[in-house]
Amino acid sequence: MTRVDFFFNVEDKAMHVADLSSRAVGRGRRLMLYTASQQAAEQLGKLLWSQPPTGFLPHCHATHARAAETPVIIDWRSEHLPHDDILINLHDQHPPFFSRFRRLIEVVGLDEADKAAARARFRFYRDRGYEIKTFDANGSSLA
Repeated sequence: MTRVDFFFNVEDKAMHVADLSSRAVGRGRRLMLYTASQQAAEQLGKLLWSQPPTGFLPHCHATHARAAETPVIIDWRSEHLPHDDILINLHDQHPPFFSRFRRLIEVVGLDEADKAAARARFRFYRDRGYEIKTFDANGSSLA
């Protein structure tokens, strides 16, 4: 069953995702960063060219010719996903394909609308029997 983690009280969601991604790739993991739009995917991709500060995270869209060997996929579409390791959801809805991944990470900012959408996703996963762990952005676990 998919492991579900919520990181909440995140001041800068894009930087938090870049940090999580960098650490995961450093451990040999593969990620799918699911965004709400092509524009959001492109903005996140630009950030990953400069993060971490001493390098960059190799990334591409799911339909790119090198997607199968690229550690980070950034996309707004749910077709042609080349792996099923870690999914980071940056969409306000639950990803319809999340259960194929080993781990799902939800990143929740400080905005009230973002928190409300996250609460709905939390209930969705909980009501379907997924065990959920929550982490405050400062690193302390609440579950």
